[in-house]
Amino acid sequence: MCLAVPGKVVSIDESNPDLKIAKVNFSGVMKDVCVQWLPDLKVGEYVLVHVGFALNKIDEKDAIETLQILKEIGDLEDNLDNKQSS
Repeated sequence: MCLAVPGKVVSIDESNPDLKIAKVNFSGVMKDVCVQWLPDLKVGEYVLVHVGFALNKIDEKDAIETLQILKEIGDLEDNLDNKQSS
């Protein structure tokens, strides 16, 4: 199963026109992401990222909702792991 994760664009480096790279914030974790396929992307917007590539833009409300769901899934998995260890 593949998963695209939303993140907020913090900066965009357009010094190489063949490979536009953005710094993207994933809940406090900063990563470099290829944003070459999103020519109209702006700092402050949210993107869905899979294996280091921004696939498309996503609005802030949907991004925050998705991040909350992913956090809840992680919390659920942590609780299941703790119960299995006991």
